[in-house]
Amino acid sequence: MKEFDIKTKIYFGPGALERLEQIPYHRCLIIADPFVVTSGLIRLILEPLEKNSAIFRIFDDVVPDPPIGKIVAGIQALTEFDPDSIVAVGGGSAIDSAKAIREIAIQTNPNRIRLPLIAIPTTSGTGSEVTSFSVISDPDNHTKYPLVSDSMLPEEAILDVELVRSVPAAVTANTGMDVFTHALESYVSLRYNEFSASLAEKAIEIVGSYLLRSFLDAGDTHARQKMHVASTLAGLAFNASGLGLNHGMAHQLGAQFHVPHGAANAMLLPHIIEFNSQITPHSKSRKEYDHTVRCYVTLARVLGLQNFNTITTVRALIAWTQFMMKEMDMPINMSSTGTCTQEEYEAAIPAMVEGALADACTVDNPRRPTKHDVAQIYRALW
Repeated sequence: MKEFDIKTKIYFGPGALERLEQIPYHRCLIIADPFVVTSGLIRLILEPLEKNSAIFRIFDDVVPDPPIGKIVAGIQALTEFDPDSIVAVGGGSAIDSAKAIREIAIQTNPNRIRLPLIAIPTTSGTGSEVTSFSVISDPDNHTKYPLVSDSMLPEEAILDVELVRSVPAAVTANTGMDVFTHALESYVSLRYNEFSASLAEKAIEIVGSYLLRSFLDAGDTHARQKMHVASTLAGLAFNASGLGLNHGMAHQLGAQFHVPHGAANAMLLPHIIEFNSQITPHSKSRKEYDHTVRCYVTLARVLGLQNFNTITTVRALIAWTQFMMKEMDMPINMSSTGTCTQEEYEAAIPAMVEGALADACTVDNPRRPTKHDVAQIYRALW
């Protein structure tokens, strides 16, 4: 027996931030990206809270891939302020930090009351506002730790386009391709189901229509609102069905070489589609294709990429991914990131292989990879 539910209540559309004027909480710990505070974007959060006569404290000691030390500092801020709720504002780092702070605070003090968490994303990529995942890092060991528990799901998510109007083009590209990867991986996951699939298909459709528009024109509010919704749809999809090897390998690139997560996912995606489908530029037609290949073909059709046959359609999906990366000035391989030398990269491959195979995301990949498979993909990525 399978089940599917959506536990996070979502507020979206024009004026969504007005929800903060209505929340039944009056002592809020705000966990925010530093940029949200320094840019003045935080006023969009504080003004409705002030109208609600709420008392708040801002914790903005947040960095990408939040390390354990920052989580401990957040728990200390929570303990000192003693709030009745947590409001997370920012990208995946801020929301992941808030989830981890709340979860670990309860684990270290079972008598602590579980505080309601309201997640307000300022980027359209991670889907963290509706997922039970949080990723924290151990910088000393160059390791990322995905935390997974339904208890980490935010109680509410607020999607307001006002918070993504000023997102730079490069961030729009990275986060947008992260949305695409979330939707595509969830669609071919071993835990695929019809409910998550419908969410993933819609997210893919929106990405195909609106990602490039969002990248090319920051003033295209309609496109940005659509991508904000697509991010949440993809988050709901992979929260139900899981991800795969693409994310398992991308986490290692981020931990070892600080490659932005969306860029790492995008670079890997053509290689992973080829690995999972076993369709290469030299493949010949088969009498039958497995579920994974049929799923890739369906998503290609959603993007309008229907081609001559199954092989050319899957290859068109790979080509579309590469086309989007080039159009949005994204690196297409590790050598173009400038983050390391080839010698440094090659030396890190054995550790990255082990990390990718041990990653919680990899278990849901439709094709079981070996160490040799993963090492080959990493080498091809250079």
